[in-house]
Amino acid sequence: ISSRVSANYSRTRLPNGSIEKETIAFTKGGLLKGTEAATVDMLNFADVAETIARPLAVQGYVPSRDPVTTRLLIVVYWGTTRTPEHSTNSVSGQNLARASAAALAANHPQAAHFNPIDSMAPSQMAQSSTTGYAIRSPDQIDSDNAMSAALAASAAEDAQRNTLDAQNARMLGYDSLWDATAQSRGTALEYRRKDLVDELEGHRYFVVLMAYDYQMLRKKKKAQLLWETRFSVREQGPDFSKQLAAMAEGASQYFGKGSGGLIRGPLPEGHVKVGEIKEVGSGADR
Repeated sequence: ISSRVSANYSRTRLPNGSIEKETIAFTKGGLLKGTEAATVDMLNFADVAETIARPLAVQGYVPSRDPVTTRLLIVVYWGTTRTPEHSTNSVSGQNLARASAAALAANHPQAAHFNPIDSMAPSQMAQSSTTGYAIRSPDQIDSDNAMSAALAASAAEDAQRNTLDAQNARMLGYDSLWDATAQSRGTALEYRRKDLVDELEGHRYFVVLMAYDYQMLRKKKKAQLLWETRFSVREQGPDFSKQLAAMAEGASQYFGKGSGGLIRGPLPEGHVKVGEIKEVGSGADR
């Protein structure tokens, strides 16, 4: 879980100490399907909004259809992350392994020995103190060329893998940890980077909520982001619906609040029962 709050946003407390309710409306941000398997049992926008509305209501955010009184517009993104292939399973990784084995097998150069004063020896060799030079066979030349091509393809794949990991880090709220461990290679903190990469490269269900000032958007056509909450969990089976309620419940304590960085922990057990969610009418109806 990672949650951030704008300096322009705060909630009002009532005389009894409780937080004043705020009205919200949902809009669809987008669905990301990281794998073909993710198309199975993937929730639609209405399902996601209905599930998230319950823990939002517990935190004092209640749905409204009145554009005049709606305080927040919550944009919802959800889905499964795209992850790179592991190097041992990727095509370029397999090609590199084969090219490396072939290069080692062909690495048996023939040594041509010569007399340094022999007029038939290559001039550059005759002028040096070397007593021999290596002649590469056509098979070795081909295997070395294949090895170079495989190394280039593997390097390109590593760069693409790093780019995708960075994108996932930003989307899931891992960006601060990603940046903090960027230069950890070769240090005592290198294990943190490896653990982070392993976590990002596992398929994850995620939800991103971005809350905008609805009245400013409606009246001035300006999008002012007031708070955002990003939460995810490692994918366990193809059914997102079985994970979403627990995910939202665990993240709900940070709705409209800052988490102070990335929060890790197990999904909460049990269920919270919330009463019927009622629409809030306009001020004239109260």
